[in-house]
Amino acid sequence: MTLIGLTGGIAAGKTTVASRFAELGAVVLDADRIAREVVEPGEAALTAVAERFGDGVLDAAGALDRPALGAVVFGDSEARSDLEAILHPAIHRRVNERIAKAHDDDPAAVVVYDIPLLVETLHTTPLTYDAIVVAHAPADIRRQRLIDLRGMSAEEADARIASQASDAERLAVADHVIRTDTSIEDTVEEVDTVWKLIHG
Repeated sequence: MTLIGLTGGIAAGKTTVASRFAELGAVVLDADRIAREVVEPGEAALTAVAERFGDGVLDAAGALDRPALGAVVFGDSEARSDLEAILHPAIHRRVNERIAKAHDDDPAAVVVYDIPLLVETLHTTPLTYDAIVVAHAPADIRRQRLIDLRGMSAEEADARIASQASDAERLAVADHVIRTDTSIEDTVEEVDTVWKLIHG
């Protein structure tokens, strides 16, 4: 089995790259989706979050009230650390379960783990990647996409970009870089090239 880490800055086009890898036969795991799954009603992590932060972080149906939780941890480094101490192990367990299942289903599987904060968590993750792929578009292009496509103000876009690793930090860990500031066709072609290099 081959484990690929896929990352890129916000609005870099990771979704396009991940979708193409899936079309080519990769098992794609989405870190953001898994992070949402582990705090669904009935999950142990949600119970732990409510025990630590109180029932005020749950909505009337018992689901996580993300804005309420965000208000509690925003600007409070101790609260954020406590939250991460609950969520990160739960996410890692779920990811490991999915990777193990992919291996059981096909020992030759290529698993692509789509994780926005790969660089930020690289030294603390228990995962060992066979290769790291970075979807890359310069920050000024990503900034404009956030404004045009997601309706953010220039200030919001700048803040979101600044909260993540820099382009230089991501490119420094990349085994393969896929440019996403050209046409979708060109990006797909680059994904195909990387797939051949990885998959043979």
